Amino acid sequence: MFQGATALSLDAKGRLAIPARHREALVAASAGHLVLTAHPHRCLLLYPEAAWLPIRDKVLAASSLNPQSAAIKRLLVGNAREESVDSVGRLLVAPELRQFALLEKQVWLVGQGSHFEIWSDANWQKQLEIFTGMGDQLLPPDLEGLAL
Repeated sequence: MFQGATALSLDAKGRLAIPARHREALVAASAGHLVLTAHPHRCLLLYPEAAWLPIRDKVLAASSLNPQSAAIKRLLVGNAREESVDSVGRLLVAPELRQFALLEKQVWLVGQGSHFEIWSDANWQKQLEIFTGMGDQLLPPDLEGLAL
C-alpha cells in the first residue's frame, strides 16, 4: 500500500530516485517490472506491472469506435512504458512523458494505494489549491459518510 507525498528531484538524465521507504515494496510488488504512463490530469502513473495489467485490459476492452474510449486508450495504453528501477533505485522517466506531465527538476511522488502519481511541482501545488478551495464541496457523494 503506497501512501504519502514526497518531493524529489529529477537528475539531468530524467531519472527519479525512488525513496528507500517505497523502493523495496515497489520492487517486491512488481518483481522489478513497472509500468509508467500518462494520466488525463497531466501527471504520470507508476504501477507495479501486476496492478497495471487488469486496468490495461479493461481499457483495451472498450470500443475503439467511441471517441472517449479511443482517447483514453491512446493516452493510457499508448503512453505506457515498461520500466524498471536500476541498481541504485532510480527510475528513468522518458522525455515524452516528462514533457506531457511538464516535469522539470522538482517533482512529487504521491502514493495512491496500489500505485503512485508523479506530478510536476507546479501542477501538484495547483492540486493542493483546488482541494483547499473546495470548501463545503470537499467530499463527493461516494465519500459523504467518511469520518476522519
